[in-house]
Amino acid sequence: MVSTATAYFVFMGLTGIERLVELRVGRRNYQWSMSQGGVEYGQGHWPWMVLLHTGFLVGCVAEAWLFSPPFHPIVGPAMLVLAVLCQALRWWCIRTLGHRWNPRVVVIRDAERATGGPYRFLSHPNYVAVALEGVALPMIYGGWRTAIAFTVLNGWLMFVRIRCENKATSQLRTP
Repeated sequence: MVSTATAYFVFMGLTGIERLVELRVGRRNYQWSMSQGGVEYGQGHWPWMVLLHTGFLVGCVAEAWLFSPPFHPIVGPAMLVLAVLCQALRWWCIRTLGHRWNPRVVVIRDAERATGGPYRFLSHPNYVAVALEGVALPMIYGGWRTAIAFTVLNGWLMFVRIRCENKATSQLRTP
């Protein structure tokens, strides 16, 4: 029988692999966007985003490893479901934007603003997924310290990021 700690570490490893897949898709889409005349905005906050998100995944594992919190039989599974739903929302965003999806802020002039998929309901659905996941992933295994630290730091970064993205996408046409 696999321990809950081992299962959590495997899940976090799979999450890390998923992030690498996202970065690969993002790099391919970045190159495509730039070949279409894309303009990048917000380069100054990009390294902070990479640092925060990498530190978040490391923090989830480190907190579980160092503090060995007890696994809560109600909170843990509920947060696992929420984390999986966050992944589904994230990939719904990626599929909706297609080649235009990128973890960086790149705008292709004369492109239309996304209004399909989750963008019918929210201006920034991916950021909803990130915020919820920032609580869900660490709390699967009782990582409240990581959840709090990430939420505070991510709130600041999202303030900067959303302002940048709103300014950059204000040039896009609404279909």
